[in-house]
Amino acid sequence: MSPELSHEQFMRYSRHLLMDDIGEAGQQKLSQARVLIVGLGGLGCPVALYLAAAGVGHLSLCDPDVVELSNLQRQILYRESDCDRYKVECAERELKALNPPISVSGYAVEITDKLIGNQDIVVDCTDNLAARQLINSACYKNKIGFVSASALGWEGQLMAFDFAAYDSVCLNCIIDKDSPEPMQNCSNSGVVGPVLGAMGSLQATTVIRMLLGYFQQHGEMQRYDGKAGRWMALTASARPDCVVCGETR
Repeated sequence: MSPELSHEQFMRYSRHLLMDDIGEAGQQKLSQARVLIVGLGGLGCPVALYLAAAGVGHLSLCDPDVVELSNLQRQILYRESDCDRYKVECAERELKALNPPISVSGYAVEITDKLIGNQDIVVDCTDNLAARQLINSACYKNKIGFVSASALGWEGQLMAFDFAAYDSVCLNCIIDKDSPEPMQNCSNSGVVGPVLGAMGSLQATTVIRMLLGYFQQHGEMQRYDGKAGRWMALTASARPDCVVCGETR
């Protein structure tokens, strides 16, 4: 049986507790959850802030990079004084200051299967196709939720998969195993900071929905055109020859 919320927790999470579809039981689910955020850039920063503020009890952060001055236009966890420090160290400091009781663990390394295995959900905030495919495969194998997003210029997209409940489609069904790394990324083509904020906020919302049992859009792609101010949803189809999920169908 889950321990009762303390008076401080009742005050901190009061706006969740007022909602019938979250309440004390939902808040306890969040406090017991284990979520891994891979990539602490323009997507990972808002994801981490919102999940920490929401009371997700166990956050793991994975990013091998250090803070650079060019990051500050969009990566809202960092300050100019953080330049040349590991992102995971700076993020851990900020998240613990925001919500001291939660557990935050930082790993200044490239993502590996070992970091994924004991999580409830993995949030992909990388700009690396190989890492994204590794995360997708490991989450499918271990029946772990997977929430992936990306953004470039004025546009962003998100896909989410609840592999604990569904095995009908995975990210690899849309991204071919032998696809080359995209030539364009934020470093060479630019991105509007608030577009990353919008997609990161949507990732955090999707994580909370999945943890509370309200997620039903397995394999749906949501696309955002920030310049036009429009959203569009597309449903992905399972690929029979997918090397990740094809053999189980």
